Amino acid sequence: MPISSHLIRFPNMLSRLRTPLRSAIALTAILAGLFYAPPAGALSLTREAPSTVWGHTYAGPATTKTFSATTNSGTRSTAKSRFIVTYNNFPEWAKTEVQAAIDVWSLNFASEIPITVDASWGRSAIYGVLGSARPGNYFLDFPNSPDGTLWYPSALANALAGEDLDKNSPEIVIQVNSATNWNQRNDGKPSTTEYDLQSVFVHELGHGLGFLSTDSYDTNSNYSTYKFGIIDQPTAYDAYAQLPDGRRLSDIPSPSLELGEALTNTLVWSGPLGIKANGGVKPLLYTPPRYSDGSSVSHLDEATFSSSGPNSVMTPNLDAGEIFHDPGPLLVGMMEDLRNKPPAGVAIGLPDAPRNASALVADRAAVVTFNPPVNVRSAQVSRYEVKNMQTGLTLSTTSSPAFVSGLKNGTSYTFSVTAINSLGQSIPALTGSVVPQVTPVPKSLDNASDARYIAVASFRKQPAIAYTDKTTGALRLQLWNGKTWRRVTVDGRGGAGGKTSHSVAGPVSLCISGLGTKQVMHIFYSDLIDKDLRYATFDSVNFKYEVVDGNGDQVNLYDQPERVRTASDVSVSNACAITASGIQVFYRDESQGILLGAKRSAAGGWDYELVDGDRKTDGRTTGDVAFHLRALAVGSKVSVIYDSNLAVNQQKQATNGEIRFATRSNASPSGWSYQTLDTSSADMAVVGYGVSLNKTSAGLIASWLGASTISIPNPIQIRWMNIDTDTRINSVTPDSYGAPTMPMSIDGKTMIFGCQTRICSLELNSSALKPTMKLVSGVRNNARVDTSWVVLNKVRYLVAGISGKLALVKI
Repeated sequence: MPISSHLIRFPNMLSRLRTPLRSAIALTAILAGLFYAPPAGALSLTREAPSTVWGHTYAGPATTKTFSATTNSGTRSTAKSRFIVTYNNFPEWAKTEVQAAIDVWSLNFASEIPITVDASWGRSAIYGVLGSARPGNYFLDFPNSPDGTLWYPSALANALAGEDLDKNSPEIVIQVNSATNWNQRNDGKPSTTEYDLQSVFVHELGHGLGFLSTDSYDTNSNYSTYKFGIIDQPTAYDAYAQLPDGRRLSDIPSPSLELGEALTNTLVWSGPLGIKANGGVKPLLYTPPRYSDGSSVSHLDEATFSSSGPNSVMTPNLDAGEIFHDPGPLLVGMMEDLRNKPPAGVAIGLPDAPRNASALVADRAAVVTFNPPVNVRSAQVSRYEVKNMQTGLTLSTTSSPAFVSGLKNGTSYTFSVTAINSLGQSIPALTGSVVPQVTPVPKSLDNASDARYIAVASFRKQPAIAYTDKTTGALRLQLWNGKTWRRVTVDGRGGAGGKTSHSVAGPVSLCISGLGTKQVMHIFYSDLIDKDLRYATFDSVNFKYEVVDGNGDQVNLYDQPERVRTASDVSVSNACAITASGIQVFYRDESQGILLGAKRSAAGGWDYELVDGDRKTDGRTTGDVAFHLRALAVGSKVSVIYDSNLAVNQQKQATNGEIRFATRSNASPSGWSYQTLDTSSADMAVVGYGVSLNKTSAGLIASWLGASTISIPNPIQIRWMNIDTDTRINSVTPDSYGAPTMPMSIDGKTMIFGCQTRICSLELNSSALKPTMKLVSGVRNNARVDTSWVVLNKVRYLVAGISGKLALVKI
């Protein structure tokens, strides 16, 4: 699929944080700095904020220096990451220079997630600037974050989280000054009056990947003492920038005169890997007495490092004739520091008590969750002590959650959580009581596949499981013959006949056509590189492959009624259904925020349609739809359930949503009828976050999740409805089991749902005052988990990804 810019058609959906007013009010400084409070609720509240601060490379004078660190890393020939560049107005010679810099960084920056770069060629508005860069966005408290109180740039956050936290934005934005006297020969030998573009890109990519402070400086020409420093969103880089007295730049009150003074005085790097690469000396950062936008703090000191060979890469100036074609050991070491938790700074007072302490059910164990104290930043909390109030035993941890093992199932326990710093400890926060319970022992089907995505169907009267493996990028099948399982690789490992070598370890759906031994399996799945929707058929012996959509010539706009094959990203979600009218598949257009459909035509091609998300007439919506969807066919009727985001906040988190339900009994694009099953209300601020649709003996049951105002963006409630018999919405909050998440799957009267990174079950008894819940798997899965159901020899099993393996659990 061609790389293309995403059309933003809902301004409120992608709104950005406004730049805060630069105020000198002391109270504002205290609240923003000394008493910073992380979001409430013992949940992982990933937040996103725009990147507004640029790092610049300024043009220096002519030089005879030709440093290059290429030889230092020439032995590393295996790429650790993949960069995808979108060029705007770049000449061909310049693209060659950019690619050379990209190739160098791909050897030095590790990430499983592709790094998208938006690069623009044009005149700079700032005199003397060769190039400028910034991250796409910043993220706070994401999965695997080294420090949940600090912001991390897009590419680094994605690398640490193991997922793309914002698929609609580039990870790095770079601007190059076209008016510069560049060496255009691609020979790596600029004259003493020419500048080397590859060197500028090596430098600017460093800024985009995280070598950048988010500080700013505010002055007033009428008041000589008005010199305020501002850091609205302290980053990991800011936490490694250290004052001579040991305080961290990230901990200075903001906005404040104190911070302004710090930005124009001595700062050093406190990361151990950077110090080691600098011969055991803390690297000195660039902090001239006169603050310089885009240079101060975000560079190594010019006077100290300008003649230090390969370690000169991140000084603020690049001289004419100077070259750097490798990051150099110091920059690489500092970038590696950013992947670890920064050392604690100087504590100011004792920590307050941890907030929202809670104990969750586990097998012979408990999961204790909590939020940091309100004054976590000024108090410089170094660790937390979790105490078992029944036994007196303690456990030390640096973050939430804490896993307390060695407990007895059936016995009630409570815990206390105490925050500790260099000055002492807080008063303890107490959890409620929790009773550990036994969980079934899973039976592994595939030890080598994590099964993050699963689809199940009955194929020729036996269960068939389609599942993915993130490590290899493969899509596989497990086929039951009545006695044993047979494993078959569908795609993702390359080969002939239309297979791909790209990763296809994304969303998958499974449908079956035909009868008896003539049944054919239809598999829809995502190409995670080209962002296409792929399709395979299987007759128990042979596969056939093709691309359904995503590989078109251009993007179809959301308001285009006549649909053709599109060039959009269609890899986010899919669901298929089969009726007498033929095979149908529904999928999200990520570029346009709409729900699309494709039906197999009589001629063997695909007829495309726009299902929802384009207009408010005919029962449709203009919401951003189908992040999650499911489809079912019962007779001639096709039902599709999907979520719809109607508004987002400044962190791009949904604040208003709906659960949509579309049905039709023919294959006509005009045959759809629409319902809104649930919408935001005073009781439930946002509904969505995942959907499920299951046919049971009691009827068609739809389920989804809901978040309260204070829990956004994480749900706290499970909601469901029997569409065939009752329009009443049932709900339950799984208090002692943890925050509900995907996956959700229903079989009969039992729902399986994610519970604080584990798997739990819920009996769907609407008449019960308190529905029965159980812990199904106490294994904590940091990655995405999927589930479904199979019946083997009349025994019901849950199939799920547990501990990085495809497994069965008897329910």
